[in-house]
Amino acid sequence: MPGPARRPRRRLAQPREQVLAAAMATIAAEGLERLTMAGLGREVGMSSGHILYYFGTKDALLLQTLQWSEEQLGAERRAALSRRVPARERLDALVDLYLPQGHRDPRWTLWLEVWNRSRSADDETRERQLELELAWHRDLVALLVEGISKGEFRPVDAERFATRTRALLDGFGSQLVVGLPGTDREEVRGHVREFLDEALSAPGK
Repeated sequence: MPGPARRPRRRLAQPREQVLAAAMATIAAEGLERLTMAGLGREVGMSSGHILYYFGTKDALLLQTLQWSEEQLGAERRAALSRRVPARERLDALVDLYLPQGHRDPRWTLWLEVWNRSRSADDETRERQLELELAWHRDLVALLVEGISKGEFRPVDAERFATRTRALLDGFGSQLVVGLPGTDREEVRGHVREFLDEALSAPGK
């Protein structure tokens, strides 16, 4: 089955950003296995050698593409968390942004590939990956602390609860993105909502 139609390519101010945008578009439209330096070069009008000049290796390109993608999603997350609605509603919005849209979600596909390649990565690369994780963690902890302070959530250790919640989302997310038979996004969202309701509902609510 053909992938979704590629969106028209927009010219970006920096060659580096052009390559990252093209890499993410290729993953979304054709899958990670079709992503090559030569193909990216054709997309952005550069030689594969020129792309290597900017990124060094394909592993570095994938990590920087993931970072770029997370920057875009981070802006959406901050907007969702800044809305003047109850903390519980914003928590649901964060969960929706965290979970993959479904089988072969490009962001999650890239994330899994980067983590798989990181088994032999250097300390600097691992630190950059950790920072991507911590961005979600910090926002989740802050939201939990706010909800607890306003009496919307029962008192919990926000740091520990956030760690366990992200592990739950990672487990369900991995099943969704690989297309595990019988795994449905709406069903997953239901499981997560039930868990959060049971764990966080303040007494009398």
